[in-house]
Amino acid sequence: MAVPAQYYLLLSAAIFCIGLFGVLTRRNALIFLMSVELMLNAANINFVAFSLQHGNLTGQVFALFGMAIAAAEVAVGIGIILVLYRNFTDVDVTKATTMRW
Repeated sequence: MAVPAQYYLLLSAAIFCIGLFGVLTRRNALIFLMSVELMLNAANINFVAFSLQHGNLTGQVFALFGMAIAAAEVAVGIGIILVLYRNFTDVDVTKATTMRW
């Protein structure tokens, strides 16, 4: 018995909404980064669900590229967070507005 694609899409929408809520409401840079990762994972679930529905591997290949992009984004994001912590001893994203050239 196969799981219908609608369940995957519902799960993806829920995960995306949780990530969007985290991006819009939190000021901690680590929470912000994790929320963006949730949103990217929701997009990957959509790719795989549509790939399953249409019976080809294109969506799974796009999800694989999406995971690679997410890994690169995390590497850059952690670097930015480390610089933010080094300069302000806090990871609050609202304090980064005082950084000027």
